[in-house]
Amino acid sequence: MATRERAEIENGVSLPSVGMDANKRRVTYFYKPNIDAHYHGEEYPMNPFRVDITHNLIVHYGLHRLMQINRPFLADKVDIARFHSDDYVEFLSTVSPQILAENFDSNYCQLKRFNIGGDFPILNGLFDFCRVSAGGSIGAAVCLNCSNADITINWAGGWHHAKKTKASGFCYVNDIVLGILELLKVHRRVLYIDIDVHHGDGVEEAFYTTDRVMTVSFHKFGDFFPGTGHIKDIGVGAGKNYSLNVPLNDGLDDETFRGLFRPIIQKVMDVYQPDAVVLQCGADSLSGDRLGCFNLTVKGHADCLRFLRSFNVPLMVLGGGGYTVRNVARCWCYETAVAVGVEPSPKLPYNEYYEYFGPDYNLHVEPSTMENLNTPRDLEKIRNTLLEQLSRLPHAPSAPFQTTPSVIEVPEEEEEDMDVRPKRRIWSGEDFDSDHDDDMASSKNSDLTAQTSRSVADDMDEDKD
Repeated sequence: MATRERAEIENGVSLPSVGMDANKRRVTYFYKPNIDAHYHGEEYPMNPFRVDITHNLIVHYGLHRLMQINRPFLADKVDIARFHSDDYVEFLSTVSPQILAENFDSNYCQLKRFNIGGDFPILNGLFDFCRVSAGGSIGAAVCLNCSNADITINWAGGWHHAKKTKASGFCYVNDIVLGILELLKVHRRVLYIDIDVHHGDGVEEAFYTTDRVMTVSFHKFGDFFPGTGHIKDIGVGAGKNYSLNVPLNDGLDDETFRGLFRPIIQKVMDVYQPDAVVLQCGADSLSGDRLGCFNLTVKGHADCLRFLRSFNVPLMVLGGGGYTVRNVARCWCYETAVAVGVEPSPKLPYNEYYEYFGPDYNLHVEPSTMENLNTPRDLEKIRNTLLEQLSRLPHAPSAPFQTTPSVIEVPEEEEEDMDVRPKRRIWSGEDFDSDHDDDMASSKNSDLTAQTSRSVADDMDEDKD
């Protein structure tokens, strides 16, 4: 086989030239090497190792050569306090396992107040990891604000549950809100889309009263964390009708998802006309996730990014949930390829973590045989309800004239040589998923908020009576 042909198979071949999506995009990718060294512990399920193994696949597919690589700056307390309360930020920045062990009684009230402990452990390097995640998303926003890229990617971001004054859903600092606040310094309207299996409650809550940010969340609804995201939750005040919730049932497959996502988002883009889009790509909506209950393939998940890319609007792409590490890495690697405009070979290249992807060693995830509980009747009512909600909006709400706030000056970071291979990890033959799936499932589900078990369609029927 010729060298060029071999390189095309290993590094990916061009996507079909169809419509605007065939155009090249300038992509900037934020990554800090060995991010799991900042924050790692078996009791914490959102293992940053997911980001390292994703990056490893990106490098071995040669995708890094098609992007600008930026190391995220470390966001400081002032940056994080642009959304979070000062006392919460101060607590996160100073607390450590050693301090808790020595003064647990004196810190108990603060732990309870900030929802820390149990599912939200304090580990060494916690705040450093939060600084990396937040710095990546703020830096990604700055990059879009300065028109230095068309698409920015921060797989270490996407922590959509964190609230202004407390941790929630394994999330301590809401990097998404911080990134959106930075985008709003330059862009009049920002659209936030969340395809994590869990409702993006922290981001919705932060912008629930404004029309400058529209939030759209596709999620499992019912007896499932965080228990929010009813179709009737639409925003209040100036933000009324600018929060869209798409509540779904178990077994959501590619065809069903595409049939909802594309018409709804097309209408949103037509009516709201955002100046920038933020996409949270939580991979726990994939088939086979240990906490998720959807049945999406990698390609079905990535179709959201592919569709948004076609609008050629500044786009920030973030990570999120995902509890089967090998599938998270597959998904985010493939979505990186979609962002840069190539179709990678389904056969995984040999890499330092090759054994994690056995026995098939394939980039893609096959759907399971689970039943799709999203009935055509329910889906039609959801689609019609949301399209009607969008029809009540004025086209492209305007932002008042004001002095543009100063954009954060992101410090220059020396670029890493991405072709230097990391130290190889030896697979022990245990923990094949590279995570503690059973422990995680009981951990997050223990914090579920009870919700009505009635179907969304039944709720809407009752509203009409």
